[in-house]
Amino acid sequence: MSARPSGRLRERRPSWRRRVQRGFTLIELIVAITIVAIASATVAMAVRDRADAELEREALHLASVLETARAEARAASLDVRWVPDAGNDIGRYRITGLPPALVKRLALEQPWLGEPPIIEIRGAAANGRTLRLGPEPLIGAQRVTLIRGDHRISLVTDGLRPFSVLKGDA
Repeated sequence: MSARPSGRLRERRPSWRRRVQRGFTLIELIVAITIVAIASATVAMAVRDRADAELEREALHLASVLETARAEARAASLDVRWVPDAGNDIGRYRITGLPPALVKRLALEQPWLGEPPIIEIRGAAANGRTLRLGPEPLIGAQRVTLIRGDHRISLVTDGLRPFSVLKGDA
């Protein structure tokens, strides 16, 4: 004797097996939105304003040059100055007062990493277009601002502490 399901039992089977899926489930939508969010965040970080990043690199490099020259000025008791765009060397800067062999060995005079910025020098030890770095241990508060387009970054010191980098007009 074989037992065949009656018509009633067939009607009680879940109907979801027979339905055609029309759309996405909530989980699928959440996964898709998460993937898009991660991809757009990655692109946003990768496409950071190149000019701003380049100017920040210039400032960090210049801060290390100024601190090295300042340390050498103190050690040798020499009147050392940083001179941007000296003479016909537009797009370069010079360190005056240190022996040329030392300047070359320490690689203190180099061209800018990118397009030469506009330079503003302010402070007690600033003399027109030069920045005095020594020989005194206290050189007075100074600020060098590098400007490229609408990007500004400043190197500041109170005369005792090392030069630090500040973004914008801070």
